[in-house]
Amino acid sequence: MNKKKIILVVFFFFLSLSSSFSIEADVFVQSTVNRASKILSENLSKDEKIEKLKIIAEETVDIRGIGFYTLGSVRKNLDDDQKKKYSRLFREYFLKSFSSRLSEYTNPEIDVLSKEVLSENYTIVNSLLKGTSERPEVKIDWRVYTKNPENPLIRDLIIEGLSLARTQKEEFASILNSNDNDINSLFKTLEEFSKN
Repeated sequence: MNKKKIILVVFFFFLSLSSSFSIEADVFVQSTVNRASKILSENLSKDEKIEKLKIIAEETVDIRGIGFYTLGSVRKNLDDDQKKKYSRLFREYFLKSFSSRLSEYTNPEIDVLSKEVLSENYTIVNSLLKGTSERPEVKIDWRVYTKNPENPLIRDLIIEGLSLARTQKEEFASILNSNDNDINSLFKTLEEFSKN
């Protein structure tokens, strides 16, 4: 085997190694938080911050999984076209809601404190948003989906004991219950939110 071939084999060996490392859930959360904090502390317009935060959310949050969880049992009655439409609308809704809320913070400091492995699929990461003169400290738990250890994803945030995914699910259930479980009523709400 010539030198070039040996170098190539070694290169691909290391490449396969580097892509097969699992990421610990607490390290993943701290890294995600640090990326967001860096953007929020930069001298950017609110719109620029929102666009950058959306990129982080798309890479680190299981938007599709959260979307179908928040639909509850109604998702079983949807056809493929309705599921596709809902996934698209929920993604737009989630990204706008998440990034516009987060962009209000200036340089939030979040410290990851501990983690609890619930199963091979889920880990809870405990963290604390440090208090300032304007706001108290806030306890935040991250529900991380770890089925693929190379690509962990955030499935829920539990802020001071309140699950954001569950709150969203209750909100959507209320919209659907008020409209005879007509999925189009939810589509309309999501579309209106994303347009404003």
